[in-house]
Amino acid sequence: MKVAIKFVSLLGDEATNELKVIIKNSEKPKIRQRAHAILLSSDGFSVDEIAKICRVDRDTVSGWIDKWNLLGFEGLKDKPRSGNPGILNPSEKQLVVELCKETPRSVSSIAAALFEQTGKRASDSTIKRVLRSAKLTWKRVRKSLKSKQNQEEFEAAQQEIEELTKQHRNGEIEVWFFDEAGFDQQPSVPYAWQPIGDTIEVPSKKSTRLNVLGFLTPDNQFESYCFEGTVNTDVVVACFDQFASIKTPLPRYVIIDNASIHTNPEFVVNIEKWEKKGLIIRSLPVYCSELNLIEILWRFIKYQWLPFSAYLSFDNLVSSVENVLKQIGSKFIINFAS
Repeated sequence: MKVAIKFVSLLGDEATNELKVIIKNSEKPKIRQRAHAILLSSDGFSVDEIAKICRVDRDTVSGWIDKWNLLGFEGLKDKPRSGNPGILNPSEKQLVVELCKETPRSVSSIAAALFEQTGKRASDSTIKRVLRSAKLTWKRVRKSLKSKQNQEEFEAAQQEIEELTKQHRNGEIEVWFFDEAGFDQQPSVPYAWQPIGDTIEVPSKKSTRLNVLGFLTPDNQFESYCFEGTVNTDVVVACFDQFASIKTPLPRYVIIDNASIHTNPEFVVNIEKWEKKGLIIRSLPVYCSELNLIEILWRFIKYQWLPFSAYLSFDNLVSSVENVLKQIGSKFIINFAS
């Protein structure tokens, strides 16, 4: 039986060069393979020889050549496929999103509620895929005191801070956010990428507490004071005294929260003295600490910037915290919204 000999139509230099570029640069292996087959055919290789080189059957190679002769470069591409119909229709996908609002911590509970309402069973991976496509992501839940806020006071304080920050950026005043934070060997453990079947373990034990009192501007200028052990009103007042002694031509506004140590009479009695030195205190309303930008800084330090090695010993912790504090504004920067 005589086998028909099949080759591609004659290739010009331009087509040959473009095929070589596709073989080198295409992200899709099948397209690279087909382009290679077309070049081999152009060089006189038979269908059987190409099939052997590409490790496919001769009918596949024959089909590639037919498509090339008919469609040219378009013949290298796969035909669009409709794929299998999805398990869930659009309204059911929307139901998954609504159920997630009721039970955001449990994919299995969402799947169970979906089955109860629609009779359809969906795997955890299907539920997760629907949630991701709806722009939802799995992340840590944050504690909030918003329910206790006086909304009018919150909005007034927010507006005042925005105006002060604008003046700060214009070089008219300085705005600083003050707060205290504590660090010990019981770490705030973040999420981390870990090998399947293995777990990163971070040492954790009770230890002396390293307290940091910090002043932060919206453009990452930072001043800090570190203490081991308890921080009381006397310590905070001493820090403000030292901060107030720093010479600057601009008035400085310091935003503080309503922690008891900041409303203590021993602290309040010093406010007038500091104002005479150009240090003006602005207290946030109760339950509005989220307006204090330095709270964001503490989270970055605890959850992102401190290495796991910091928790091996208290000396490591002190060294690591001080290393971060020294580089805030240079290596460690937060891009606060303007």
